[in-house]
Amino acid sequence: MPPIVRATFTLTNVHGLHARPAARLARLAAGLDADVGIRNLTTGTDWVSARSLSQIAMLGALQGHELEVSATGPAGQAAVDAVLALARNAFGDPLAAPEAQPLRASSDSRRVASSAREGVVPDEVPKLLRGLPAAPGIGIGPAQLLTEQPVEIPERATGSPTVEQHRLGDALAATAGELRTLQRRTWDQLGADEADIFEAHLALLEDPELLADVATRIAGGQSAELAWGSATEDIAQSIAGLEDDYLQTRAADIRELRGRVLHSLAALATPIEMTIGSPAEPDPAPSVLIAPDLTAAEAAGLEPTTTLAVALALGSPTSHASILIRARGIPLVVAAGPTLLMTPAGSELAVNGDTGEIQLSPDSATRTVLLDRARRQAADRAAAAQSSGRPARTTDGLQILVGANLGSLDDALTAAESGADLAGLVRTEFLFSGRDTAPDVDEQVEVYRTLAETIGGRRLTLRTLDVGGDKPLSYAPTPAGANPFLGVRGLRLSLAHPALFRDQLRAIVRVARETSVSIMFPMVSTLTEVHAARRLLDEVIASEGHGTPAGLEVGIMVEVPAVALKAAEFAAAIDFFSIGTNDLTQYALAAERGNPDVAAIGDAYDPGVLALIRAVCQGAAGGPQVAVCGDLAGDPRAAALLVGLGVGTLSVSPPAIPLVKQAVRAVDSGQAEDLAVTAIAMPGPAEVRALCFDRDEGRQ
Repeated sequence: MPPIVRATFTLTNVHGLHARPAARLARLAAGLDADVGIRNLTTGTDWVSARSLSQIAMLGALQGHELEVSATGPAGQAAVDAVLALARNAFGDPLAAPEAQPLRASSDSRRVASSAREGVVPDEVPKLLRGLPAAPGIGIGPAQLLTEQPVEIPERATGSPTVEQHRLGDALAATAGELRTLQRRTWDQLGADEADIFEAHLALLEDPELLADVATRIAGGQSAELAWGSATEDIAQSIAGLEDDYLQTRAADIRELRGRVLHSLAALATPIEMTIGSPAEPDPAPSVLIAPDLTAAEAAGLEPTTTLAVALALGSPTSHASILIRARGIPLVVAAGPTLLMTPAGSELAVNGDTGEIQLSPDSATRTVLLDRARRQAADRAAAAQSSGRPARTTDGLQILVGANLGSLDDALTAAESGADLAGLVRTEFLFSGRDTAPDVDEQVEVYRTLAETIGGRRLTLRTLDVGGDKPLSYAPTPAGANPFLGVRGLRLSLAHPALFRDQLRAIVRVARETSVSIMFPMVSTLTEVHAARRLLDEVIASEGHGTPAGLEVGIMVEVPAVALKAAEFAAAIDFFSIGTNDLTQYALAAERGNPDVAAIGDAYDPGVLALIRAVCQGAAGGPQVAVCGDLAGDPRAAALLVGLGVGTLSVSPPAIPLVKQAVRAVDSGQAEDLAVTAIAMPGPAEVRALCFDRDEGRQ
């Protein structure tokens, strides 16, 4: 009998073995030629199968806990080594930042949500609530609280255990198909990292321990519905009973999947047309959707024709769900507080995604003002679309380039159709993620060439690989520090893997001989890093022959406050700066992106962030061009502010291009400079927003 091989390791993930890292471990173990077990030595748990996502979740494994892995079989040592390698890479999830699917609800908001579902309404609901604006636009309509649609669960099976097992198998397959559709859609819209959120759900559908438990219950005479429902609820309750608050919330993932499969069973029993999305669907009549929060899966199922606006008690403007909702053009307000969930169903609700205001039963005058504003916005969108191919020149003749942020070939097509002046940011990591080996030079050349052709030969700004932190690669491991956002990521990681870096530079240089290309290095902190990257680029150019490609430009991302303040020192070494306001805001204000607890702090309109943008423009004066490629650039109301600060290029999501161009055409650059000076002197982001938004309303 093969010996048992054992080893121990300390868990480094900030949030322990939550859904995604646990799913990666389960999938690894399932593919190994050995029986792999794992236990938590710190808490003294029993051994569980490493192939079972549900069993791994119930270990309650937190950062700093010591875990032991064992393996028996022909490849026992290799299996243990593979698990240890995955652990050293923090299970492909070194930061494991709080996921946006679903965000944690406070006990108060969960209690309020429960009361709202039971029809308990307070004596007086506030007429006006204020949250955070997360997707622009105005929606007015009847309130619809997102609730779980009930599914009848028969206790006894109507068929034999074999029939019930077949029914369950069909439902699991149907659910897996829905999830893969959502995963592909999310991949197209957000990228590989966001699409990875569905891996834990898919892994649970294949969980051997769970499926064995369900099969035993079915064999005992239970219906497929009862067997699946009770087995998954047992797991959810066990996870909810863990000591760690964050791991407790993973019970919601289990219950979401529980509902999906139950709805699939019901649909198979009574064939109906199902909408891809969450089992908790809003009514099809046009309405304003209210919920504690939404998962990415729920957001992916929303349609603008039936969802006039979305108002969330929790959430963050930078969550995956918010990004999906913005992409669909649905007005959204988040972080409005638990009082929102007390809104009586059917009452008229006005959601202003521009200001973050939510009004219950607005009076006729207010309703008229909002509807007029919504009509003006619709007219603006139509006019902007008609003129999207024209240059964006201010009223006094200053041309501002408006480019597109690209993360896929589909994005490039939309950018070309929307009038992009260039591709201001290509997130090349979409080509590197979700695979076991890096793309070779030829594959990269083909993809970059196709991108260039798709956007009609416009300048292509290729950001070199921006991974590490919360975006790890299995074939380019990094040390798992306490905060990998401040560790080896971006350019630091590329310099640590020179062979990988050279291949990407070689591919970029070859494409640059055919079309206008800019190389952009991400996550730069020091001039030494820039010099090292340029030396490697020079080596690649020399080895390729034919000299430096005509029109090749080299620039850096400004995401670190120190770089913004040292812009003049970098100016001589580069051709352009591109300010990533999302990360710059995160680091300047010490407010983690996507964390709902600090969402109100991490505001790019903060005068401190604006001062950093001005510092870059002043440091670059007379030299490199300055672009902004973060979310702030995509807000039309910020156009005058950014032009006034000295920014010459705005790179935005492709659908935002027409409106941003239209906003630039309404700017007087002299007045914009005065606006910027005033904004930086403001006490906080709320005052800056009011200044910019009041100006925008006055223009309309």
